[in-house]
Amino acid sequence: QVQLVESGGGLVQPGGSLRLSCAASGSDLDYYAIGWIRQAPGKEREGVSCISSEAGSIYYADSVKGRFTISRDNAKNTVYLQMNSLKPEDTAVYYCAATLSDLMFPEWWDPSEYNYWGQGTQVTVSS
Repeated sequence: QVQLVESGGGLVQPGGSLRLSCAASGSDLDYYAIGWIRQAPGKEREGVSCISSEAGSIYYADSVKGRFTISRDNAKNTVYLQMNSLKPEDTAVYYCAATLSDLMFPEWWDPSEYNYWGQGTQVTVSS
């Protein structure tokens, strides 16, 4: 079992930055892919970014490439999502999610592939 807790959300102006954290407990994250999934009001959940087990592969949605950076600190059992140049369309609840994976995880974008979920953190980009 893996327990995930997100933090770092908040209100930021367009062009600003936030760093989300996903702290895990209950299991060693080394063998898990960790994804960031977001859900905007009235929309389905969508994959934003993912880092596979042992950081073998990193994935980004086209909408965030060049602006968001995912990283993991295995010593702290924590995954981060650095979000720069934020836009109003980035407004959503951001969830971190985990699943056992290989070094590659091509289905990273599909929320149904993840077995463990955090409670979510709200990100609002508005002036």
